[in-house]
Amino acid sequence: MKSMKKVLACLAVLALILSLSACNSSPAGKTQSKKAYIGISMPTQSSERWIKDGGTMKEILEKRGYTVDLQFAEDDIPTQKAQIENMITKGAAVLVIAAIDGSTLSETLDQAGKDGVKIISYDRLLVNTEAVSYYATFDNRRVGQLQAESLVEGLKKLKGDGPYNIELFAGSPDDTNSYYFYQGAMDILQPLIDNGTIHIPSGQTKQDEIGTLRWDGAVAQARMDALLAAHYTDGTILHGVLSPYDGLSRGILSALISFGYVPGEDLPVVTGQDAEAASIKLIISGEQYSTILKDTRDLAEVAANMVEAVLAGEDPEINDTETYDNNVKIVPSYLLEPYIVTKENYKELVIDSGYLTEDDIK
Repeated sequence: MKSMKKVLACLAVLALILSLSACNSSPAGKTQSKKAYIGISMPTQSSERWIKDGGTMKEILEKRGYTVDLQFAEDDIPTQKAQIENMITKGAAVLVIAAIDGSTLSETLDQAGKDGVKIISYDRLLVNTEAVSYYATFDNRRVGQLQAESLVEGLKKLKGDGPYNIELFAGSPDDTNSYYFYQGAMDILQPLIDNGTIHIPSGQTKQDEIGTLRWDGAVAQARMDALLAAHYTDGTILHGVLSPYDGLSRGILSALISFGYVPGEDLPVVTGQDAEAASIKLIISGEQYSTILKDTRDLAEVAANMVEAVLAGEDPEINDTETYDNNVKIVPSYLLEPYIVTKENYKELVIDSGYLTEDDIK
């Protein structure tokens, strides 16, 4: 009888141990994944938007329990490569990368992928690598379409009936987004060029002619100076400029004003992108006509959700499986919607939404 009691007691203890082990294994597993080390590589701090992107994503992931390493490469390709390699060495489970040049990291990322590191392309497509798992971005072709639509709207509103003289600017040639922005813009502008509504006095319409390396506002300003000197000193009037980014827009506007165009009178219609505080101020003052809002808080949330999904071995939510070919494969993507911002709606879209505060634009 005593022997039987001992056996039963032992079985009870064993059952308790197994029960505790089972109970602890799930939370421990979750805790371990929650404490996974995540590397975030952003291209630069020289643009307001990248600071917001990186900071917001870091905050979201840290609140969810992850260890996050956020690095900015200051538009230096070797620096970004070294930072990413260091994150891999330190044991990153997932890398979220907004590349300076999406074609320069393929060898590093291929090896990381073979080692089991999950890679999420953020806003800019990583090309020439099988290793990229997913892409979180905005509908970049739609961004370009909206820029061109706002340019045409501004021309009709402020410059009367056409034909109109405009000049075209594109983004950095090493950023794949530049080509999507340009393609989208030409969806709208090319028919108007073909029918004579829009004329480009410089004749410069190709990407290699209108690109702006590293999205540098000073480079855009210098090119605008050169265009004005070469094509507008004979009295030809410039009515508008397609600019793909606010930092370029501010450089372009500086050149236009230095040339003699007066805000509120004959200043050309100038577009932009990213709803930076400095450009919202210019929109309010009537110098820049429009920008494109891409709410980076939403994009950061999408990327963070992708991180959690891949760590759980699940497929994240995507809404595009056709658009983004990185030369090796079609990368499953989640595309967010961009919005045109003008003087008429900036308060609703930018301030009331909390993207910027009133103090930001004082």
